[in-house]
Amino acid sequence: MAKPVLWTIDDDPEVLRAVERDLRREYAGRFRVMRAESGDTALTALRQLKERGDAVALFLVDQRMPRMSGVEFLEQAIPLFPDAKRVLLTAYADTDAAIQAINTARIDHYLLKPWDPPEERLYPILTDLLADWEAGYRPPFSGMRIVGHRWSPRVHAIKDFLGRNQVPYQWLDVEIEEEAKRLTQPPDDKTLPPNLPLVVFPDGARLEEPTNGQIAEHIGLRTRAEKPFYDLIIVGGGPAGLAAAVYGASEGLHTLMVEREAPGGQAGTSSRIENYLGFPSGLSGADLSRRAVDQAKRFGVEILAPQEVTGLRLEDPYRIVQMADGGEISCHALLIATGVSWRKLDVPGAEPLTGAGVYYGAAMTEAVAYKDEDVYIIGGANSAGQAAMYFARHARSVTLIVRADSLGKGMSYYLVEQICQTPNIKTRLRSSVVRVTGEDRCESITIADAVTGTEETVMASALFIFIGAQPRTDWLDGVVSRDERGFVLAGPDLMQNGKCPAGWKQDRDPFLLETSVPGVFVAGDVRHGSIKRVASGVGEGSIAISFIHQYLSKL
Repeated sequence: MAKPVLWTIDDDPEVLRAVERDLRREYAGRFRVMRAESGDTALTALRQLKERGDAVALFLVDQRMPRMSGVEFLEQAIPLFPDAKRVLLTAYADTDAAIQAINTARIDHYLLKPWDPPEERLYPILTDLLADWEAGYRPPFSGMRIVGHRWSPRVHAIKDFLGRNQVPYQWLDVEIEEEAKRLTQPPDDKTLPPNLPLVVFPDGARLEEPTNGQIAEHIGLRTRAEKPFYDLIIVGGGPAGLAAAVYGASEGLHTLMVEREAPGGQAGTSSRIENYLGFPSGLSGADLSRRAVDQAKRFGVEILAPQEVTGLRLEDPYRIVQMADGGEISCHALLIATGVSWRKLDVPGAEPLTGAGVYYGAAMTEAVAYKDEDVYIIGGANSAGQAAMYFARHARSVTLIVRADSLGKGMSYYLVEQICQTPNIKTRLRSSVVRVTGEDRCESITIADAVTGTEETVMASALFIFIGAQPRTDWLDGVVSRDERGFVLAGPDLMQNGKCPAGWKQDRDPFLLETSVPGVFVAGDVRHGSIKRVASGVGEGSIAISFIHQYLSKL
């Protein structure tokens, strides 16, 4: 395979040579650097690359060029290579045009001339963009393959697990794909076909009906800790847990993070987050998770995923977590950052069809399968709105079913505006789903209108559910104080009439994010009274480390 291309265009020969020189110096090992002095010349060459099946990773284009501006070039180049990252080179006076181009040409960044030194003003930006591109780039496939039936809940679970852990795979429908039929063909008439789903690995190994743990072990995901003791154990790998891991490890704490499914939590399933500080073009939850995981690993954080904590016991000064595999790991400080799970839709037909047309969360791995079909989404918060925008790219129609009388009651203004401007998204307010129908997959749903009292049954290819939030904190039962819904109490919420909680033996009040057990802290959505936003989770995770340091200093 030819290396992916970094394409730079500038009508000034000296600038063009300088850009090419700097790009080759840093990226020649992984990419080809190509250049052109005009947009017309570049477009001709790009069409040839497209015909040969080559990949373009980045366009670095000057804005002020005769005959064709940088934005005009990008508008014609994007249909040829829609996934390529787009960076505009501008003079100081062009910054307004560059900012406007973020919306019109969907550029990813703009750079001011001159960019010297490139180590500070060029490479960090381009390296970040290229890492994003490489994370989504899929060269001709030679990796893991999943064979099964489209409507198999277990197939969906495997695809979702691999997708959230950013493990590339190829899905093969046994009823359609010839390659799937070949892989499931028994070697002779006396041998039974394999049980589905079947996972075939690049080394030729095959697993029938595998668990996520078996897949994780085979592909090298870590599920067992290297040491018996850590300064800090973080339970949960969402934004709060990842932020705490980065800050804790960067400040010298030997840190272990345990994640039940995949790093990123619910935020990791978000198709697009557009109001997170520092990302004017937005980013997906998967991108945010990947960046945070890379950052945590760089500081030495040990991450176990998939792995589950099932219990907590105390042996002062140690906090000991019990694992699903029967093992135990001890620490001085524990941070609970398990987030929340989607609340189940308790209506007839929903439970048996879960994973077969009925899904909780964004399930982005299923989006392409619903091209030109009708999709329904339950929920009125940002997560539902982001999913609606994402699925609208593929589905014929997307319908949001919302209990409230307006989208604005639970959704950010920018997202409401985007939904209203997307023609294939419909909204049904003051409505709820009361029934799901189908034999082996979701075929129709029944929607009740709270105003008229009527019910309507509509054909539905898929139903995605984003309702409520419930914490998974049963493993803390009898050890850490929780509210009636299971959210963990901390800091001032523990105090009753100005007094510390029962059994509190410290000569101080609990810290702001400290639970009823000294040395056990909580951050993010699982905390009682938390603000359900990615940024607030990140903030709480980082703040918790400050209190953890204060706790450890007294041991």
